[in-house]
Amino acid sequence: MVDGGSADATAALARAAGARVLDAPRGRGGQLAAGAAAARHPWQLLLHADTVLAPDWPAMAARLVAAGPTRAGYFRLVLDSADPRARRLERAVAWRCRVLALPYGDQGLLIHRDLLAAVGGIRPLPLMEDVDLVRRLGRARLCALDAAAVTAADRWERDGWAWRSVRNLACLGAWFVGVPPALLARWYR
Repeated sequence: MVDGGSADATAALARAAGARVLDAPRGRGGQLAAGAAAARHPWQLLLHADTVLAPDWPAMAARLVAAGPTRAGYFRLVLDSADPRARRLERAVAWRCRVLALPYGDQGLLIHRDLLAAVGGIRPLPLMEDVDLVRRLGRARLCALDAAAVTAADRWERDGWAWRSVRNLACLGAWFVGVPPALLARWYR
């Protein structure tokens, strides 16, 4: 586990459960890069702290691993909300992944260290590190895994479903036209 200066007991709980905890500066890209660099296993699961994989994920992952290290797998986004807008957003994300080959980090990414190195690793960006990585991987090296990545819907519930979605799309568009990730990170919070 990589901790970016959390103020809660997450790191202590992880240590108590036997996990190795690394400290890294705040920012998902830097934290993911630190974790990937310290990983001992050739297959790495990049997963946000507010995401939990469904119990059937190991079977899906085993198929990807058996196929070899040439593709990275991502999971199906499921939001932990009963709100019907969550289901609509999940369908929109499934479309984005299918049509644009653009899964986000809250869907997890299972990748072999050799493939990760071949595309230049995880860049220590404060935001959009997931988009940056999947764009470098490209459609041909991405594989949808039919297991749920259950992600907290807190931000959508707090900010409003429409506003949070518009904000995310605006960040994506701004990133594609070259707005620096540090500026996007300040706006995203």
